[in-house]
Amino acid sequence: MTPAATKRTIDMQVLADWIEPDARVLDLGCGRGVLLEFLAQTRRARAFGVDLDFAKITACVRRGLSAYQGDMLGYMRALPDGHFDHIVCSRTLEEVPDPAAVIAEALRVGRAVTVGFANHGYWKNRYATLLLGRKPVNPVYPAPWQRSRPANPATIADFEAFASEAGYRVARRAHLRGDWKNPCPFAPNLLAGYALYQLTR
Repeated sequence: MTPAATKRTIDMQVLADWIEPDARVLDLGCGRGVLLEFLAQTRRARAFGVDLDFAKITACVRRGLSAYQGDMLGYMRALPDGHFDHIVCSRTLEEVPDPAAVIAEALRVGRAVTVGFANHGYWKNRYATLLLGRKPVNPVYPAPWQRSRPANPATIADFEAFASEAGYRVARRAHLRGDWKNPCPFAPNLLAGYALYQLTR
C-alpha cells in the first residue's frame, strides 16, 4: 500500500468510527467516491456525494454511488434543515473560497459535521518556512509549490479558535502525528500532522 493510500485508510477509519450504522451521509468534495464507498460498506451508510469535477462524479457513479456534480453550497441551500445525519468535509475546506459559510450551511443541513485537514502548524512546516525560507515539503505537504495544495492552509489552533468564536460544539476530535497513523496526545498544534473534528451546534 502506498503512503498516500495508508493515510487515506486511517482517516477514513476514524471517520467511520464516528458515524452510526445506516446514517444518511453527505460527502462534500467527494472526489472519486473512495470514502463514500468505504462508509457504505463498513457502516451501511446511505451515502451521497457532491463535487465540481465531472470526471470524479462519473467515477462515483461507476462505483454505484449517488453523487451530484456542482457547487456544494448551492446544493446544500436547496435542502431542508436536518436532511442528513452527518456531513463530511475530508480535506475539502482548505480548497473552498468561504469555509465558514460551508460549515454553517452544513450544520443546518446535517446534525453533525466532520472536518479533516492537514495541520499547517506542524513543526516541519514551521521549520521549512522560518529557517529555510521555503514552501514546506514533508509527509504533511508532500508536493512542491508548483503542484501545491491547499489554497487556504489552517492550523489546529486556527480551527479551534474558529469553532469557539462561531459557537460550535466540538463533539469529537482526533489528532494524528506527522506519519498520519499514530495518535498525537500532546501539543497537537505543533506535533500533529493531521486533525479531524466533529462539530455540532
